Amino acid sequence: MNILYSELAEKDIDDLFYVITEEYKSPLTAARYVQGIYNEINKLSTQAAIHKIETSPFYRQYGFAVRRVNYKKMAVLYAIVEDYVSESFVWIYRIIAASLIIN
Repeated sequence: MNILYSELAEKDIDDLFYVITEEYKSPLTAARYVQGIYNEINKLSTQAAIHKIETSPFYRQYGFAVRRVNYKKMAVLYAIVEDYVSESFVWIYRIIAASLIIN
């Protein structure tokens, strides 16, 4: 399954990289951390359906079939989009601090 990113998700990754690089002065850590997130996201191309659909109200802002996978202290919010014309894909909505999610 292909993986597509929303503009917000791309911005989330850029912002995370910037904060770790500039504010914490750790560019190598930033690169490793962001690569770890990408590695976790890439697993979704074959394992997206194993994560449960989230039902708490917080997730409704992204739709009704939102799933979540964590990488360290970050949460990747995504959905499996069933496209009946072509191929289904994984849509990455956001990559946010897991502590920001209200259950």
